[in-house]
Amino acid sequence: MSVYDVAIIGSGPGGYVAAIRCAQLGLKTALIEKYNTLGGTCLNVGCIPSKSLLDSSHHYEDAQKHFTEHGIEIEGEIKINFKQMIDRKAAVVDQTTKGIDYLMKKNKITTFEGLGSYVDATHIKIEGKDAQVIEAKNSIIATGSKPGSLPFITLDKERVITSTEALKLKEIPKHLVVIGGGVIGLELGQVYRRLGADVSVIEYADRITPIMDAGLSRELMKVMKKQGVKFFLSHGVNKVERKGDLVSVTATDKKGADVHFEGDYCLVSVGRKPYTEGLNAAAAGVQLNERGQVEVNDHLQTTATNIYAIGDVVRGAMLAHKAEEEGVLVAEFLAGQKPHIDYNLVPNVIYTWPEVAAVGKTEEELKAAGVNYKSGQFPMRALGRARASMDTDGFVKILADAQTDEVLGVHMIGARAADLIAEAVTAMEFRASAEDIARMSHSHPTYAEAIKEAALAATEDRALHI
Repeated sequence: MSVYDVAIIGSGPGGYVAAIRCAQLGLKTALIEKYNTLGGTCLNVGCIPSKSLLDSSHHYEDAQKHFTEHGIEIEGEIKINFKQMIDRKAAVVDQTTKGIDYLMKKNKITTFEGLGSYVDATHIKIEGKDAQVIEAKNSIIATGSKPGSLPFITLDKERVITSTEALKLKEIPKHLVVIGGGVIGLELGQVYRRLGADVSVIEYADRITPIMDAGLSRELMKVMKKQGVKFFLSHGVNKVERKGDLVSVTATDKKGADVHFEGDYCLVSVGRKPYTEGLNAAAAGVQLNERGQVEVNDHLQTTATNIYAIGDVVRGAMLAHKAEEEGVLVAEFLAGQKPHIDYNLVPNVIYTWPEVAAVGKTEEELKAAGVNYKSGQFPMRALGRARASMDTDGFVKILADAQTDEVLGVHMIGARAADLIAEAVTAMEFRASAEDIARMSHSHPTYAEAIKEAALAATEDRALHI
């Protein structure tokens, strides 16, 4: 029987990063993955393939709508080769997952293909291609999550689909009905809207992206409406039926009236749920809560003291980068170090265009906590760089403590917001004030100037360019 210092079950961003950090710290490490490719949901059927389709569809939309204004003329009709688009996405996924294979070999991590389940707290049974039982002094549960649904919906994965199937359709939908106005529904809804589908987004809450700052929600919906996406807020879906190649969806609006939708595809994107099936956690003394999450303490230690859990399977936001940080934390804790994660400073991103990104507290959270704060906001349209690229939608908003000027939250929507948010995270890690950011030199012309200007606006309302 092979014996390891640490075994990780699940090879998504949390799992494979934990494995690499464990190996770097001198621990004999094993990684167990039930599928025949590493990378988990993110690399195979999540972050990477969805961004590939977002980029491809963005190029198509630019060619259709914006090239002539840039002085680029194309003779003849611009056509979509949808199969090539999907094939390119698959190639990006393949290249990325092979990169993880390389990293495992480079770091001398033993990988096992098969379903890992606990025999007891120190023994893991692997069922599948590499069937055997291994011994692990410590282990990390990194089994991630899977798409959620509603009790009355039958996911046939042909016409009533999840994000997994939406990434590998054989045709562009004529009318895609999206249940859920969160990150996944909006990103994939935008992909297919750009490619010519009618898209209707049905959201139970009174706004899209309800966990983000309300200002971002309003601006994103305004922009996506301009792009042709239809929104139905405060609508509770109560019936989904497939009739041949059509899907009928019934929802109740806030007045109690039934509203009917009919499309050729229905994307169910009502969140994700922890995946622990087949883990046999109870045999190892690992306790789950009522939501199916693995119970952990501040060190991500489960109720079995030599077993840890990270990522989507534990509390907190279901984000790949959050899982990575937790994987590193557990590895370093096992090596006797004293790592720390400030969960308030884990950024959240939506990869629509314009992109949406945020870190820290929202205005709603600050109001609820009774914090006296000030706000500075700057529109992207006032930037020379934004006008040059024709990406003028959106804004940056900085929230700072009214007394100390410490930055408490940064919320942005605009071109490259997914990258720009790193500046805000860096500033907040060092507990910067709005004035600190305002006094930093920012290259001109850039989108990042909006951060400086928002900081100036929060500092005695003295933005320079509005």
